[in-house]
Amino acid sequence: ERAFADGRARIAPQLPLVVVDDTLVALGRLATSRRQRLRGPLIAVTASNGKTTIKEMTASILRAEAALHGTTPLALSADPDAFAAAAAASVLATPGNLNNEVGVPLTLLSLTAAHRYAVIEMGMNHAGEIARLTRIAQPDIAVIGNAGVAHLANLGSREAVAAAKGEIFEGIRPGGSAVINADDRFADFWRDLAGAARVLDFGLEDSAAISARWDLDDLGADLRLRTPLGELQVRLGVPGLHNVRNALAAVAASISAGAGLDAVLNGLTAFTPVAGRLRVQAALNGSTLIDDSYNANPESALAAIEVLAERGGLRILVLGAMGELGDGSEQMHAEVGAAARHFGVDRLLTLGAHAARASEAFGTAAQHFDDIEALVAEVRSALAPSVTVLVKGSRFMQMERVAAALRDAAPSSSAAAHAGGVH
Repeated sequence: ERAFADGRARIAPQLPLVVVDDTLVALGRLATSRRQRLRGPLIAVTASNGKTTIKEMTASILRAEAALHGTTPLALSADPDAFAAAAAASVLATPGNLNNEVGVPLTLLSLTAAHRYAVIEMGMNHAGEIARLTRIAQPDIAVIGNAGVAHLANLGSREAVAAAKGEIFEGIRPGGSAVINADDRFADFWRDLAGAARVLDFGLEDSAAISARWDLDDLGADLRLRTPLGELQVRLGVPGLHNVRNALAAVAASISAGAGLDAVLNGLTAFTPVAGRLRVQAALNGSTLIDDSYNANPESALAAIEVLAERGGLRILVLGAMGELGDGSEQMHAEVGAAARHFGVDRLLTLGAHAARASEAFGTAAQHFDDIEALVAEVRSALAPSVTVLVKGSRFMQMERVAAALRDAAPSSSAAAHAGGVH
């Protein structure tokens, strides 16, 4: 009010103005109103690790479902441009990771009459945030991928993180479904929170409703999926056992939304990783880059290290500091460094204060840097055809700058084509 009174702020007289008590509350109400026009299912996704990947895998499957079985189904052999356009227009998925109290409403406000499905990512830093988001979005299907140590600085314990993730079930519409990771230690806790919602679980064990046998390699995995609809053989073009779990979560969410096995096959086959999330690419001097620079916490770092460990030749981990870990931050960084050594990583280069503890735990083949340019210069000097470099770190460390400096100017190799986010 003071800014308007003294002339520092003003509103153009020709523009309409709506005065509200709270802009975030008003934005949420507008988003809920738009959401209620969606004729098909809305899927909400949260996880400490992998929620953006789960969201994108789910969207890929649902695009295939809409294209194959929509009002005007398109054969995959038809005009590829027409197929892609029709499929893309049918599914709204959160752009990037716009998953907070502003991003979720803005995503919902972009719903149109053409959308048959919506896949909405939900993140949080504090308790109560996902509860607000899920009440705005009113999901038909809510997915919890996992609960890890991200945000311990704000929440204090893994139990509190699990409870905050479990808030997603508070907004499920009557008759809706809860998709739960049966392998997670909090699975039973989430089943209780799901209440009257139908529960469909996924996991690596055969006891889960959605499970798989898998054969991992450098570029991905061959999966034999087991689902309530039957079994299916599919190639997943992104590496790591954690991505097998992400795929199972996406399959469970998609089947809950009515997708068939043909859509699962086409959607997972077509999936490529999001930039900065375990993307395998050609790098300088014939080396290989595994770009997992978008974000990091201890669990996702360990999963990425396991992928690096499967590569032949010299393996280098470039690790930026991991944020929001609370009082245990130094210890968790040390555990990541020790794990890298245990898995046979040859060199560790770290950046950021707490990451120095990872270097100390790794031992003599580790080197810590305070300057990103010096780090880049050291990594570039080590690149050769037999070298694979994994780049990982939290958002505030800007590790994508390191990945960009290592990337070859030439197009990604065929390997990259096969193999390629608030928590």
